[in-house]
Amino acid sequence: MTQTSTAQTSAQRARAQISIPAQHPMVTVLGSGDSLLRVIERAFPAADIHVRGNEISATGDSAEVALIQRVFDEMMLVLRTGQPMTEDAVERSIAMLKASDNGTSDGPETPAEVLTQNILSSRGRTIRPKTLNQKRYVDAIDKHTIVFGIGPAGTGKTYLAMAKAVQALQSKQVNRIILTRPAVEAGERLGFLPGTLYEKIDPYLRPLYDALHDMLDPDSIPRLMAAGTIEVAPLAYMRGRTLNDAFIILDEAQNTSPEQMKMFLTRLGFDSKIVITGDVTQVDLPNGTKSGLRQVQEILEGVEDVHFSRLSSQDVVRHKLVGRIVDAYEQYDSTHGTENGARKGHSRGKAGPKGK
Repeated sequence: MTQTSTAQTSAQRARAQISIPAQHPMVTVLGSGDSLLRVIERAFPAADIHVRGNEISATGDSAEVALIQRVFDEMMLVLRTGQPMTEDAVERSIAMLKASDNGTSDGPETPAEVLTQNILSSRGRTIRPKTLNQKRYVDAIDKHTIVFGIGPAGTGKTYLAMAKAVQALQSKQVNRIILTRPAVEAGERLGFLPGTLYEKIDPYLRPLYDALHDMLDPDSIPRLMAAGTIEVAPLAYMRGRTLNDAFIILDEAQNTSPEQMKMFLTRLGFDSKIVITGDVTQVDLPNGTKSGLRQVQEILEGVEDVHFSRLSSQDVVRHKLVGRIVDAYEQYDSTHGTENGARKGHSRGKAGPKGK
């Protein structure tokens, strides 16, 4: 832990001295080329931050200086676990601490608690939540039988659910994983596409296969699929089944009809868990067809053991521009009374599959 001392230099200004323990090289704290320090300086432009040896001093408004101290404390807690800090992680830590400081945070979680929660380690990398809402989404999957992950593209809805599914399989909490998507559209009319049935549905299920390859030895996936331990299939294949002892993920759920959503939810068997993911702002259903994901929120909100996790542009973990694009569309739609820039109720046409 850092050692800090704070002195009041005036009625409103303060100075803090932060000592970094010798076992942590300063490059891990400041970043290559001081990149992490630059992130902190940009976040607190009115403060003066100086480094000498393993001593960091911060002078400025007393509230800002206190936040800067907390930022370095949280960074050290993360570094003690052996996990490196990145510019993105520092930015998210600062945002969480500022939200907590101004009273807009709705929970007690600290940045270190969020950034050090490991879900799955595979092939030399560890999958973990990167934002507070992602952590709460992952925690909800542990606590509830049915969880809805609703939010824009890039917020990790499907990827984190897949990681939890693989974790559950490896720890023998379930005997199989079932991954499903509505193919093409609500009606799942595939006949006009060329090729065999497998060739028709494969492009719409490909993002699920890609995520599996990130989390499991690629050589083991065909064997697990042949044994039925992992099943990847269109939503229509779920009809008439009862799914016991399974971790079941429905992806792209915004493209289910209300009837399909009810059908899927009633497949739940004993000792199973369901995670349903989707983005209600990217519905590809034919004009006039209501999204089952939109309707189910009205029906199941408040039902015991059913949880709705809602993520936002602040939880996007792709290129920073993706979050700004999401915000820009939301602002445009709010101003013009549209959905995704188009008149409400107007079909966006037949779209291809979207990655998460």
